[in-house]
Amino acid sequence: MKILIINAGSSSLKYQFMESEGGEVFAKGLCERIGIDGRLTHKVPGREDVKRDIPMPTHNEAIQAVLDIMVDPVNGVISSVDEIAAVGHRVLHGGMAFTASCIIDDACIEAIKKCIPLGPLHNPANLMGIEACQKIMPSTPQVAVFDTAFHMTMPPKAYIYAIPYEYYEKDDVRRYGFHGTSHRYVSARAIDMLGNPEHSKVISCHLGNGSSLAAVVDGKVVDTSMGLGPLAGFPMGTRSGDVDPTILEYLMGRYGYSIKEMLNILNKKSGVLGISGVSSDFRDLDAAAAGNERAALALDKFIYEVKKYIGAYAAAMGGVDAIVFTAGIGENSKDLRYRICEGLDYMGVKMDAEKNSVRGKEADVSAAGSKVKVFIIPTNEELMIAMDTAELCKK
Repeated sequence: MKILIINAGSSSLKYQFMESEGGEVFAKGLCERIGIDGRLTHKVPGREDVKRDIPMPTHNEAIQAVLDIMVDPVNGVISSVDEIAAVGHRVLHGGMAFTASCIIDDACIEAIKKCIPLGPLHNPANLMGIEACQKIMPSTPQVAVFDTAFHMTMPPKAYIYAIPYEYYEKDDVRRYGFHGTSHRYVSARAIDMLGNPEHSKVISCHLGNGSSLAAVVDGKVVDTSMGLGPLAGFPMGTRSGDVDPTILEYLMGRYGYSIKEMLNILNKKSGVLGISGVSSDFRDLDAAAAGNERAALALDKFIYEVKKYIGAYAAAMGGVDAIVFTAGIGENSKDLRYRICEGLDYMGVKMDAEKNSVRGKEADVSAAGSKVKVFIIPTNEELMIAMDTAELCKK
């Protein structure tokens, strides 16, 4: 089934057109500067990229631009929009309402709207993408795939916060976790590679500009590092990860910050950028670390905190069969992977440095005799969205 995947942001829209069985990608691209002037980048395997400036006052024009170039006689990949069997939308926050992907109808849209307080930056943009597709493609089935859904198998002891219980009961305050579609894909691949689907303990490390870990037992999440929102966990590109809440009170009192200004600092100016003062890009930090103590400290802090989470999740699961590295850093940085696994020999983790010298390829980089497998598995969130969309539409 040919599926169009949409990931709508407030001023951008990523798309990918693919086959749900096998994952062949026919085209992908990006609409950016929506609401400003509009720019489309369209990529087809084996062809030169196409870049066009197209007026995009709203997401409606962005979706129309995508459909127009998909059927373009020169740059397109289909002869008619009717060849698009369904549209799968990535939606950030499903709250308590969604434990799995669902066909989009009026009830689904209302439930996504109710989750806006939980995902104030992303859910409104996701809705804009959905509503634009509904307007332009009214007869095409639409499916919502939620970033939080895979984590909804967590037990109460993992997702509850130690604050008055009424905030959970009345306001749905709990740990939700994110990058769920990525964790779902790579943990499933890891289980296949282990060859023991009924009994497996996997730690999935999604390491990029935004990062999270998930502990997965027999294919179900039992804990994850992000929380109510994607700020929690360990330091990321610009996000602080877990901090003592007293820091907020102290800095807000000292400098007169509003809560909005304080959260902007924690989301946009912290993480490895905040420590290093150099960059949020780990490649820049690698280049600077040799002569810059703060850049080296930022990397040390990131590695230290990821390693702590791995140890904690191994303890929570009562052992671990495989550690998986994925996303931009996890798939491409051999040095960070090696340093994260270094010193975990007591857990039975041994990495082969030569096998680890790969980028962006699925690989078993465990050393001979390692009791715990170490895998590199490039994530494929779009394929998971396509598969869910096709399965629901067939039903």
